[in-house]
Amino acid sequence: MELRGIEPENTERWLAENVPGLRPPVTFSVVSGGRSNLTYRVVDADGEVRALRRPPTGGVLTTAHDMSREWRFISALHGTSVPVPDPLAYCADESVTGAEFYVMGFVDGHVLAGPDSAESFSAAARRRAGLATVECMAALHGVDPDSVGLGDVARRDGYLERQLRRWQRQVHQSGAPDLPLLDAVHDALLAKVPRQETGIVHGDFRPGNLSFSPDGEVLAVFDWELATLGEPLADLGWLLATWVEPGDELPPATALGPTAEPGFPTRAELIDRYVALAGRDVSDLPYYVAFQRWRSCCISAGVRARYLAGVMGDDGYVAEARAKNELRQAEAAWQAVQELS
Repeated sequence: MELRGIEPENTERWLAENVPGLRPPVTFSVVSGGRSNLTYRVVDADGEVRALRRPPTGGVLTTAHDMSREWRFISALHGTSVPVPDPLAYCADESVTGAEFYVMGFVDGHVLAGPDSAESFSAAARRRAGLATVECMAALHGVDPDSVGLGDVARRDGYLERQLRRWQRQVHQSGAPDLPLLDAVHDALLAKVPRQETGIVHGDFRPGNLSFSPDGEVLAVFDWELATLGEPLADLGWLLATWVEPGDELPPATALGPTAEPGFPTRAELIDRYVALAGRDVSDLPYYVAFQRWRSCCISAGVRARYLAGVMGDDGYVAEARAKNELRQAEAAWQAVQELS
């Protein structure tokens, strides 16, 4: 059976020449895929398991899915207090398998991505996983970019302004309809940009991008494709916007996770733990939650536009559901930004 995104013979040859200790023959299987970067499980003749990451096989934006960026971040953070997979090898030669890729150690943990993903966790493990998530985030935000060689990976000023400009441009280029409310929220956010600090920002920091041990400790942080330099509170705002609690009326800013299940800490507890570790002023945190809900709307509206254009094979239900969620997220962001001083 053909495996999309992998040229087995070429890739095996490259791996044998460039990954220390790897012995062919090699077998490949997909770990995760979709519109984001693709991850493959790589097993060699000795049964040793590694992971290979490459961009999706179609629809790649020129500014997205940058393997060299992911590789640079995990290489820089390896050996720090931030757990990342072992960086093993990077290939910039697209002739090998159709795109650049990198190879990392395979972390055999549990990813809390879906609503039922914590079923095997005890209440104590769930609580530990929630607190460990924000503790890991605080550790990341405590890393000095210059000390790990990331000081020149991006501009150090105007993070929010750049983000607002980027997502506003992309949602309009997507052909998404019904944008007046998103435009209004954009303008309000731009008018109330708070003072910003500079640190390492992951860009999608949530349990669905972390690997956990059975007792809830973080084993590794994945998916560094959006990582940059900017205001660290943007990461905390995203975590809160995606963190579900029992009784929430507003849906999360991304796919539903397991955090409404008994045992997980509340959003307030996450904030308290972050402040205790990072020692940062979080008085502007409502701004970052509003910003992240708006950003989520821009991303979702672009996806919905592709459904409506018929390029994603939808019968209209998914597009309608996305439209309802976008409206609620945008309205929540609008209300929040209006309440800012």
